[in-house]
Amino acid sequence: MKLNLDVGIPSKQEWIEAVMNDFPSFLQDHADCERKASAMAMSMVAKYPDRVEIIPELIETGVEELEHFQMVYKIMAERGIQLAHQIKEDKYVKQLIKLCHSGREERFMDRMLIASVVETRGAERFKMVADAQTDEEMAKFYKMLWVSEAKHGHIYVKMALNYFSEEQVFPRLEWWVEREAEILDGLEIRSALH
Repeated sequence: MKLNLDVGIPSKQEWIEAVMNDFPSFLQDHADCERKASAMAMSMVAKYPDRVEIIPELIETGVEELEHFQMVYKIMAERGIQLAHQIKEDKYVKQLIKLCHSGREERFMDRMLIASVVETRGAERFKMVADAQTDEEMAKFYKMLWVSEAKHGHIYVKMALNYFSEEQVFPRLEWWVEREAEILDGLEIRSALH
């Protein structure tokens, strides 16, 4: 059983060109995204303490995302790049969250599936960054992140399947993949993960 879908549309070539033309800004945004991904996993633990079946995986995911933040920060520090003074609003995630159902159960499933879609997009984009690198160490680093993000995309679907049937999860996941593609297509291209 496939636990996630592929991205609805591929990222544009213009996106990777923007990233490679301003890699310091991409690193700053990437660091922010890793912090937010860790915080999101941990907020799910706080909001749904009764979901004991998935708490260990949420904690593990939160810790892993924080380790990724630490790794990105180390690269930034080595290059003399500071963290951004404030985390910018993520229009991409904000637009996805706006589409969530409002009922407790439905919203819980939607949050899991949004996380899956966002992680899957991250995997696709980290692969593009890895492939575009001329620095062998950076290529290796982004390849590792690509694999990790793809795994997280699967984990969130697997967690949702603890509480909802395949007949509920997979059509909704497909719907989210379509919405994510529309949102991404409407965003300005910049040197940022989303």
